[in-house]
Amino acid sequence: MNFIHRIVELISRAQEIATQNGYPNLLQPGLVKEMVVADILGHGVSRDKHQPDAFDPADPARQFEYLSCFEDGAFQLDRMFKAPPDKRQQSLRRISRNAMIYCAVFERANPLTVIGIWEITPDAMLIEAERQLDASQNDISHIGFARRWARENGTQVYSNDS
Repeated sequence: MNFIHRIVELISRAQEIATQNGYPNLLQPGLVKEMVVADILGHGVSRDKHQPDAFDPADPARQFEYLSCFEDGAFQLDRMFKAPPDKRQQSLRRISRNAMIYCAVFERANPLTVIGIWEITPDAMLIEAERQLDASQNDISHIGFARRWARENGTQVYSNDS
């Protein structure tokens, strides 16, 4: 079981570095993948879970949301409200507050390896989110964006082939 001890040592060291730089919980869901995507795109990573995932270091008011999936999956926004109207607007604000949305596809076999990243305008994503919420039979839904949708509605800004 020596490998487990070594993994724990490395994660502990990574957490020390993260804490020194304002990230008190490196194992917060999604944070490591956000760091991987931000490193590729040259973005800063938000320290507050309730803020957009990343920002432009030259202009921190320019914020970005990251959605990710494995190569056989779909991008998803969890817990989006169809109703009541105030909660719906609050949910849609998770999209509209951003300068851009980035959809990153990770390799399943190597979960920290990015295959490709697509840049989506908030306007395009809002149209699809509204369509899905209107069609939903539930007041709270997870809404999904297929990889094909991202390719058709966005611009590929990164490929691990390049």
